[in-house]
Amino acid sequence: MGTFQAKLVTIITEALLEQELTQRLVELGATGYTVSDARGKGHRGVRDAGWEHGANIRVEVLCDEETANHIAAFVVENYYRDYAMVVFIDTVEVLRENRF
Repeated sequence: MGTFQAKLVTIITEALLEQELTQRLVELGATGYTVSDARGKGHRGVRDAGWEHGANIRVEVLCDEETANHIAAFVVENYYRDYAMVVFIDTVEVLRENRF
């Protein structure tokens, strides 16, 4: 069974952005995404998913390098100023190349 390299873009941000952000990801070329609740402590203190308006989400996208770079540039330009957000990009080994 072979693998291929892809980029994993992970965005941790405020839950209130979920609908808008996921729509933009698709417009930027993502063929899919995964969203999950996120909790933790960071630069802006402790974030607790128990309160809807204070909750965080983790959005993950598997894609090619070009799409990953477009996503990163877009979120930095459009969200970093006004929202709690961190974005990181990893190179990962993926099965089923035709899915991404």
